[in-house]
Amino acid sequence: MKRIHMVALALLAASAPAFAQQMVPVPEIRFESVPFLKLNYERNLGEVLGVAVNSRGHVIVLNHPGTADLGSPVYGEATTQLFEFDEKGNFVRQIGKGVYGLAYAHSVRFDRYDNLWVVDKATMSVVKFNPEGMVMMNLGRRDEGPDEPRYRHANPPPTPVDAMFNGTTDVTWDADDNIYVSDGYFNSEIAKFDKNGNWIKRWGSAGQGGAHANENPGQFSNPHNIGIDRQGNIYVADRGNRRIQVFDTDGNFKRFIFLNAPYDKSRHPVLGNMNPNPPDETSPWTICITSGSTQYLYTSDAEPGRIYKIALPGGEILGLFGRSGHELGQFSWVHGLACPDENTLYVADMNNWRVQKIIMHPDKQKEAIILQQSKQKETAGGR
Repeated sequence: MKRIHMVALALLAASAPAFAQQMVPVPEIRFESVPFLKLNYERNLGEVLGVAVNSRGHVIVLNHPGTADLGSPVYGEATTQLFEFDEKGNFVRQIGKGVYGLAYAHSVRFDRYDNLWVVDKATMSVVKFNPEGMVMMNLGRRDEGPDEPRYRHANPPPTPVDAMFNGTTDVTWDADDNIYVSDGYFNSEIAKFDKNGNWIKRWGSAGQGGAHANENPGQFSNPHNIGIDRQGNIYVADRGNRRIQVFDTDGNFKRFIFLNAPYDKSRHPVLGNMNPNPPDETSPWTICITSGSTQYLYTSDAEPGRIYKIALPGGEILGLFGRSGHELGQFSWVHGLACPDENTLYVADMNNWRVQKIIMHPDKQKEAIILQQSKQKETAGGR
């Protein structure tokens, strides 16, 4: 069956004029949210910012429990817990207790060796744990307690310093194990290190994407997540500019991907007020790339609260599912994704204080596409 390709890609120079992105209907993916984590009254979750799955199927949940003095030099002294669960959802252990580089962690990732990497926005560190839970490497440096913290909203922001971070968000690796860090909130750049943690280079700077998000490649407004495919394409969720930017491993810009599927702009968001001028493109928050023979990219937005399946390397939206809300199968700010295979997702459902395990049903999706195409033909025939 011929697939329906839905997203417009822009391959533009910085001087290219803005233009409206084409809005094309996208098939709904059939899915279910299944119970997974076994919790109890002594282990409630707070805001869940990240989730990762290793080769054994064990799941790391990045949990923010709170209970801290907000006047401290970081966002809170006790706002990061790393819980490990086995493949059946049973609690195994907590990792990283008392580790100096953990304060307000933003994302968690496993590399191909099952090392756990934790990216901390507040300590401006990227910490590598081996499978036994021992710290093996730290990139960046946490501000000393008496110092004025760099991550506060300085205007203008501090000048970036090689091998130092300011508001780090995520990490990924290429085939040679070089390390790429999205230094998102304030430096607005991508940092590259070799496999031993030695500094190589940076690229990008703070900037706006233009009227329709398709201008100024290489400029970021909070590069919030990052991932890389087997061809060495680096995908950056440029959240504030409502786009995914694609680069090679040297930082050369290749193209944009937009989340421009139609949605109900009159629906009230799950948090906050109505946007009087809702954009066509919604904001990608997450990047997760599958590891199967055919790779796919999954990403999500805050509103209308959907998760998107995207073909690689081209960037066509193949399907989507979900909406914002509080019920099972709905989301309130998906902040992290883990995608161990094409049809399984673990979702860090941040403001709902939970992890959802999503199982997708491609056979049912094909039925839905056939039905949608049939309806389109009937509509065309009646004109």
